Amino acid sequence: MDAETLRRAAEQRGCDIGLSPWATEAVGIDTTRGCLSVDTTAGEGVFRLRVHIPDFGWDIGVTDDLGMLVEAIAAWREGLPADVLEARFDFLDLDEFTGALEAGEPTASQWAGLLSSEYYRGQRNLLRRLHADEVLRNTFPTMTHRVVRLRVDPMYWMSRQVLVYEPEEGRYEVRRVRAPAPDWAEVPGDELIATLRAALYDGH
Repeated sequence: MDAETLRRAAEQRGCDIGLSPWATEAVGIDTTRGCLSVDTTAGEGVFRLRVHIPDFGWDIGVTDDLGMLVEAIAAWREGLPADVLEARFDFLDLDEFTGALEAGEPTASQWAGLLSSEYYRGQRNLLRRLHADEVLRNTFPTMTHRVVRLRVDPMYWMSRQVLVYEPEEGRYEVRRVRAPAPDWAEVPGDELIATLRAALYDGH
């Protein structure tokens, strides 16, 4: 969807939808419950609202009312509870989204997918070691270039997160994302779990 159209509609309604001024498409609207995007279906004149996190996405509503759409986006960004959102905006259907979160998803599914993936076979021992810890298995894992990223809150991209790399068997490097000292630090194997727990949770 054209971002300028969405921005104008938001301005007319006095809504803050968090769409960056340089955006050309209505995607990547950051919230504490994932990123929102708006798609238009050619020929139908409707707007499809979707929420995303890495490797997961949900359609949460379809409407032909642009004004209601921007109000719903603003309310979502304000953190209104799901039941309040559905009562206020009848085009929203949050059952699949809220049901997944209540069931401990998508974190459990993400771990299962990574642990069974042939593509990440070389990192399977590291993934198993992280998942075996009762605290770390509750973090949301993703993989990029053989590096494991653990994030405390799967729905909020700014939540505390850490990167773990095993350049060779039994040798580990760790980096805290957005930390004052972002350089990789080598961590002894027997200190890995404690180091990751501290990086993710100390001070919370």
